[in-house]
Amino acid sequence: MTKKRTAIKSSKGDAAFDVFVTVFMLIFLFIMLYPLYFTVIASFSDINEVGLGRVYLWPKGFNLDAYRNVINNKEIWRGYVNTIYYVTFGTIYALAIMLPLSYALSKKHLFGSVGVNWFFLFTMYFSGGLVPNYLLRRDLNLINNPLVMIIGGISVYNMIVTRTFFQNSIPNELYESAKIDGANEFTCFFKIAIPLSSAIIAVMALYNAVSGWNAYFGALIYFTKPNLYPLQLVLRQILIENQRMSMDIQFFNTLTSDQQQLAVMQARMAEAMKYSVVFIASAPLLIAYPFVQKFFVKGVMIGSLKG
Repeated sequence: MTKKRTAIKSSKGDAAFDVFVTVFMLIFLFIMLYPLYFTVIASFSDINEVGLGRVYLWPKGFNLDAYRNVINNKEIWRGYVNTIYYVTFGTIYALAIMLPLSYALSKKHLFGSVGVNWFFLFTMYFSGGLVPNYLLRRDLNLINNPLVMIIGGISVYNMIVTRTFFQNSIPNELYESAKIDGANEFTCFFKIAIPLSSAIIAVMALYNAVSGWNAYFGALIYFTKPNLYPLQLVLRQILIENQRMSMDIQFFNTLTSDQQQLAVMQARMAEAMKYSVVFIASAPLLIAYPFVQKFFVKGVMIGSLKG
């Protein structure tokens, strides 16, 4: 009888815990998704309604003026093309450097592997700084050169995760049997390691693509030609210029009434474009995530749990 009561109390406690966790996760999910949802509905709403705080769950004053202005803005589309170019070739470059490096460091018999691993680990916490990096790229003639957004360093954290995957997810017996048949390290890498590492390759490609897609600081430092700007820097420039005009009260007071109305309209349009541009800039990554999500458990989690 006592065991039965204990089992009933335990089941009630488990049910209460499940309800608590479910409610907590739903609230957390709402907190995470609502800003993106608000960005979408605000981009389709009348900016006056958004400014007055009347937009909550659905668009009000539905219009597409902001999207029309974005579509007609050639600088945004040029930035889009530049970003796609930088992300595509930057990701290929990062994988081409990181995968062989991670494979080599995953070998326990590699001479000096401990020292090499510590060398890369040191660079995670200490770097030369902005000025030496700029001087180096200047001496390499990479200023105002698209290659400056493509070539460069790799993420040591991503390298460590990939190395752990190679160590723990691919049986060493496969390499040994291949070497008995005459295979060398290049054959093992291209014929065994790479085909069996699609999960970690997909995850690392997504990590590098997200990092490259959101990058703007490097372009801000190394580019002075607007035709080379990536999308994020184009958006930053457009929004800052419009906000600066709307916030300069002294300049605003010197304008005629017609010019003031035009400035107000431009400021409102800049605010509306802000939401539409954020959605357009985020769309490619939002589309890519569901296709790569299935690789996360196979890729990162396997290496981290066994590491």
